Amino acid sequence: MSAGLISVRNLTKDYGDNRGVFDISLDIQEGEVFGYLGTNGSGKTTTIRHMMGFLKPDSGEVLVNGLNPWKQAPEVMRDVSYIPGEIAFPDVATGTDFFRVQAQFLGVKDFTYMNHLIDLLGLDPSANLKRMSKGMKQKTAIVAALMGDKKILIMDEPTTGLDPLMRETFLELVREEKKKGRTIFMSSHIFEEIEDVCDRVAIIGNGKIKDVLSLYKLRHDTPRMFRITFANEAAAQEYAQRISDAVVDENEKSKVTFAVPAAEIDRMIKATKELPVVSVDEKHEDLEEYFMKIVQNSSKSIT
Repeated sequence: MSAGLISVRNLTKDYGDNRGVFDISLDIQEGEVFGYLGTNGSGKTTTIRHMMGFLKPDSGEVLVNGLNPWKQAPEVMRDVSYIPGEIAFPDVATGTDFFRVQAQFLGVKDFTYMNHLIDLLGLDPSANLKRMSKGMKQKTAIVAALMGDKKILIMDEPTTGLDPLMRETFLELVREEKKKGRTIFMSSHIFEEIEDVCDRVAIIGNGKIKDVLSLYKLRHDTPRMFRITFANEAAAQEYAQRISDAVVDENEKSKVTFAVPAAEIDRMIKATKELPVVSVDEKHEDLEEYFMKIVQNSSKSIT
């Protein structure tokens, strides 16, 4: 894969006591929604702060649109919108005042999209900024970031404080931004939201990249688990004889289970011909299961 619009090369920031990020390399392609998944303290925010030019690497480098954020921050920020993990607003009275300051900073003169975001998120911008709830502050930060309509969006745990319905509204916004061709980098510890909107995801643990995977391949190329329920035990036994991969359930002998790649599903289903099938249930490995497997394997390899 070619160098991305956001490119991280052998990035290391060592805070001591195994805290920081260590030899991280990532490439986020133009127009891609890229997820960054890890537990709290895994190194997600440290990586993002390097992308934003807030931190200087101990070694390695980050390039955003070909520019070094540490050395060329003003140029980088012309193309980047940012939702921080820890929100700190300027000393202004209301959300409206903040958006006015933000609009001047971003050079926004048409407020049509900003007002669309405010309506969609159910935000009252006239509210006192300091007295807003956590969720309202998060909505304010989302509007402030997206109103600039920039080509790159970097988000650090952007759904913190949002209720489930508003989280889905936000994810729909991400889908809209993707349709516009935006490049989006989104960190999270919530599996479902990464799986819902991202093209690829990097798994980080203890400051190191454990894996980078395509979510399309996870959904379609990994083995899927099937359970077929037959009308009687004899049919289940007959199916198990036809398909060596199928295993008859020890407790419910009218049921068989098997795991196959997506390409072999037709063969497995056709083998039920003339047998009395009651139901066919499918389950594929989801992102949470994959994450737990990667993390467990990584911990076993540590000596």
